[in-house]
Amino acid sequence: MTAEPLFGITAAVSDWLAEHVPALTPPVTFTRLPGGRSHLTYLVTDAAGVRRVLRRPPLGAREATAHDVLREARLLAGLAGEVPVPAVLAVCADDSVTGAPFVVLEYLDGLVLRDPESAAALTVSRRRQVGPALIDAMVALHEVDPVRVGLGGLVARRDHVSRQLRRWYGNWRRTGTRELPDLRAAYERLVDAVPEQRRTGLVHGDFRLDNCVLTPAVAVAGILDWELATVGDPLVDLGQFLVYWAEPGDEQTALRTPPTLAPGFSTRAELIERYCAATGDDPAAIDYYVAFSWWRTACIVEDVYTRMRRGVMGVTDRSPESFAEQAAALAARARRAAARLRP
Repeated sequence: MTAEPLFGITAAVSDWLAEHVPALTPPVTFTRLPGGRSHLTYLVTDAAGVRRVLRRPPLGAREATAHDVLREARLLAGLAGEVPVPAVLAVCADDSVTGAPFVVLEYLDGLVLRDPESAAALTVSRRRQVGPALIDAMVALHEVDPVRVGLGGLVARRDHVSRQLRRWYGNWRRTGTRELPDLRAAYERLVDAVPEQRRTGLVHGDFRLDNCVLTPAVAVAGILDWELATVGDPLVDLGQFLVYWAEPGDEQTALRTPPTLAPGFSTRAELIERYCAATGDDPAAIDYYVAFSWWRTACIVEDVYTRMRRGVMGVTDRSPESFAEQAAALAARARRAAARLRP
C-alpha cells in the first residue's frame, strides 16, 4: 500500500484485495482517480502492473438509497453482455474493512474525453464519430430488458420524472445548507409541466461523454458510473446527455471545460435527430427533458458542495466554493429553460 494514507482507504484493504481479487499480485498501490464526485474511486495497481478500479461511498452518513456500490455491482453484473460495462471482480459488503462496502472493477484502458486537451487526441474526423457512437450506445441501453438485469419491479411505474423531482428536491431540502430561489422556481415550473411517460426502459441516470471509455476507433468500450441507474423514462438520459454536450458559442456549460467545444463534434440537433430516428420519439418533446436535466444537474452539484463542506470527499481538485458557484449558475439556467415550457 502507499506510504501516505488515502481518504477512505485503510490498511486492511490491501489484505482483503490479496485474498479476494483473482490473480492480484501484492503489494498494491492506490491512486485517487479524477471525476466522480459521488463515489470515491481509486486506481489499484498491483506488483505486476495490472490495474483495477475500487469504488466506495464517501465518508459520513448517507441516504439509504444513495452511494450504493453494492446495488451498482449487481446491476453491472446483470448488464454484462448487454452493453459495454466493466466486469465486477470482487465485492466487499463488510463495513469493518474500510468503514463502508466497496467493489473492485475491471480497469478499461481507453480514452475518456474530459476537456479540450483530451479531445485533441482525436482528429477532427474522429471527433465527428464520437456523438453518433454514444447515441447508438444509449439506444442499445434503452432497449435492454430491465427484468434481465434485476430491475423488473420498477417496470410498471410510469412516474419516473415526478419521482425524480420529488427525490432531488427533497434531498436538497433535507441536506442543503442555503437557499437557492432559482432551484425552487425551476422545480415548481417543472412539476407543472411533467409530460406523459410514453416509454419505459433502463435509464443510466448520468449518461454523458466523460462517463464513457472510447477505443482508438471511437467505439464505446465501456459505460461507467451506474450509481443513479433505474427504470424509467429513457428521454431523461437523452436530456442529461444534451446538457453536458456543449457547442462552440454556448454562453453557459454544465462542465467547466467541455471537450466538445473543440471543432468537429456533432451538434445537439444532429444527435437528437439520430436518437429519435432510432427510437421513434418526437424531437419536440426533448425540451422538457433538457430543462429537467439542467435542474437535476444543479441539484447534484449542490449536493456535492454540501458534502464537500462537511468534509466527506477528501482533498479534490476543486474548492467547495467553486461547486457553490457552479450550482447557482446551473439553477439559474434551469429556471430560464423551465420558464419556456408549456404548462
